[in-house]
Amino acid sequence: MQHRTRLDAATEEHDPPFAIVDLDAFDSNAADLVRRAGGRPIRVASKSVRVRALLERVLARPGFAGVMCYSLAEALWLSSVDLSEDLLVAYPTTDAGALKDLAKDDKALARTTIVVDSTDHLDLVDAVLGAGHPEIRVCLELDVSWRPVPGLHVGPRRSPVHTARDARALAAEITRRPGFRLVGVMAYEGQIAGLGDRPPGRPVRGAVLRWMQRHSAAELVERRALAVAAVRGVADLEFVNGGGTGSLEITAADPSVTELAAGSGLIGPTLFDGYRGFRPRPAVLFALPVVRRPKRHVATLFSGGYVASGTATPDRQPTPYLPVGLKLLPLEGAGEVQTPVVGRAADSLRLGDRVWLRHAKAGELAERFTHYHVVRGDVLERTVPTYRGEGHSFG
Repeated sequence: MQHRTRLDAATEEHDPPFAIVDLDAFDSNAADLVRRAGGRPIRVASKSVRVRALLERVLARPGFAGVMCYSLAEALWLSSVDLSEDLLVAYPTTDAGALKDLAKDDKALARTTIVVDSTDHLDLVDAVLGAGHPEIRVCLELDVSWRPVPGLHVGPRRSPVHTARDARALAAEITRRPGFRLVGVMAYEGQIAGLGDRPPGRPVRGAVLRWMQRHSAAELVERRALAVAAVRGVADLEFVNGGGTGSLEITAADPSVTELAAGSGLIGPTLFDGYRGFRPRPAVLFALPVVRRPKRHVATLFSGGYVASGTATPDRQPTPYLPVGLKLLPLEGAGEVQTPVVGRAADSLRLGDRVWLRHAKAGELAERFTHYHVVRGDVLERTVPTYRGEGHSFG
């Protein structure tokens, strides 16, 4: 009740729907990420934030260095506003326009690294930019999924570069090609970093996940070290990036890794409630107004269908947070124009009251709102634009 009263008081002059950043929670989460990283620098995953003011805030803290972008167009924009001098585009690009803009921008060329996982990516850049194009900084992505037996793939479907031999062959090809400079290796272990090992109400699944993650991590330490050594045999690397919010401690213990990556841990969405070793505080919330009272124990909210990407499962739905004791209706969920919530707490709600909710994935809420209200305690300090509020949407 005290938490809800504080948030209501801080935002009383604004009509919902709106989203807020609880700055105390955000800063606490940032400090905890640094603690868990054990001295390794953390590259901030911008897709999980998508608010320039928050990226600037976290990059000003000791322990954070560089940005992991999700789009080349995004990296070009962040370079133009001097957000960082170290921008890694962590997903391969086929954006011909952005590649042409990169080739014409000396400042961005010096700051920006693009990920490749095949010679096809090199061929595409050459085809877009032509012979004699400026040198492009590239990072080789190593697939670190777990393949315990033939035909079984555990982890994201990312790079085809799985073994040390694969990595060395691609590294050698990159170094032979004019117009490219290999500066890094990226190895994201999504089956460890992105799956909570204590899913609520599913103890058997949790035990299976912990068994898988333990064996996957043990296999990965050896294979990643061999792959990195193979690449270093043909190129001088500036960085080896690994990990994510869910695996900072595990990845930090790998001597072949020079930096970590994290972003969701700053925000604390619901998908990160299911980890044993850490628990981010909810730092970004959104408020919806009560617009109907159809019956006892039910209140209907305006809008709210901010469903996260990924598997079409209930854990991708937003979650009622305050007042405590509300939940979504399983046959209606969060809707385009209305979201019913049920529970005894609904009986205390009047038309116009706010219900506070949490979203499932960290950065995607910023695609729904043009601004976040920044709250500290019971005071609204300022309002900052999201990427969308600054006129940008990078997919």
